[in-house]
Amino acid sequence: MKKTKWGIIGAGRIARAFAAALAAVPEAELYAVGSRSADKAVAFAEEFGFEHIYGSYDELLSDSSVDVVYVATPMAAHYDICMSALEKGRNVFCEKSVTLNASQLRDILALADECGLFFCEAMWMKCRPTYLKMKEWVAAGRIGDIRCIKADFSNFVPYDPDDRLFRADCGGGALLDVTVYPLTLVHDLLGAPDSIDSAAHIENGIDLSESLILRYASGTFASIDCGFEMSLRNNAVISGNDGSIVFGDCFFCSDTVALYDRDRRLVEQYGSPARVNGYEYEIEEVHRCLTQGLRESPLIPHSSTLEIMELMDGLRREWGLKFPQE
Repeated sequence: MKKTKWGIIGAGRIARAFAAALAAVPEAELYAVGSRSADKAVAFAEEFGFEHIYGSYDELLSDSSVDVVYVATPMAAHYDICMSALEKGRNVFCEKSVTLNASQLRDILALADECGLFFCEAMWMKCRPTYLKMKEWVAAGRIGDIRCIKADFSNFVPYDPDDRLFRADCGGGALLDVTVYPLTLVHDLLGAPDSIDSAAHIENGIDLSESLILRYASGTFASIDCGFEMSLRNNAVISGNDGSIVFGDCFFCSDTVALYDRDRRLVEQYGSPARVNGYEYEIEEVHRCLTQGLRESPLIPHSSTLEIMELMDGLRREWGLKFPQE
């Protein structure tokens, strides 16, 4: 069995979770890790069993044996790393939010197309079995026409000016870190809205929390509450005129999803516990795409990623927020 040689850029919390899943996927080879800190790269490689260690991003990206690069740095660094990786001939799988704005993403997509390489945002939610089951139920008309979606993602995070979440220069703020999940869910089911009503709490140049209502010409709407200032259930409910679909807590990584009829009676429940930590499903999707010679994932198409980034650009314009790099 030919294995896919993975290179990981970054050695933080998300990279660690991804590496743990990577080690459990038989088709994956833990080939290389790159970090700006040589000590971090060494410790990371020793813990997970990576074969090659690079003390800079450029060294890893220059290794022609790498089949695909996983970018797990703070968001502000994504653009330069992705552009460099593509220029050096590497396929790229980049953590969400994939860039700071739509303009950066257009540059990346154009270069990926020019180079004939695979590029994808690592939106793990869209690859999980429970999410795919929800999509299956919706497509089969099990809840009729969608009339309302309610989705939240808010965790209390103590303010720390040195934490990337609260640093504008790192791409911080709730919008790109957590709100991108419910926006992706709504967009995947309903497409781009006709209008958005929003309110955000802004301090020190970043959004700490926000509330959104996305409206559609059909009368359908979606309600989203997200942020770092309070802990919500982080669940999602998709309601139609014939029933509803309800995820367990933390809808973006829930192991369960339930189908109800219009009288709120349980019709069907689906459970699929993660084999490792849930990242294995997006890894397998990348392998499938590379094996089939695809340049984008049908589950996470470029067009959707770009439209969601454009929606987030519009919200930041409305709130008067700009990143220092813009």
